[in-house]
Amino acid sequence: MSKLSAKQRAKLPPKAFGLPEKARTQKARKEAGNYPMPDRGHAISAIRRSERERRRGNLTKNEFDRINRKAGNILKKKKTKKKTK
Repeated sequence: MSKLSAKQRAKLPPKAFGLPEKARTQKARKEAGNYPMPDRGHAISAIRRSERERRRGNLTKNEFDRINRKAGNILKKKKTKKKTK
């Protein structure tokens, strides 16, 4: 997985985050806890981090489910694109 710099993360659209309502401004996108998912590697990372944060009590069940659903959709898209080539 490639790392996102603060500038790269700030340039991502809110819909590229697991919790887009927490990533509405560029300043908010630079902060932790937004779960950026611009690619497959970041989607996998978002799943792992959300599981850890859910166990720690930092995520609600609803937030956890939304992050995992979005990451799952990203992983499915990437899989089907690779098969069609």
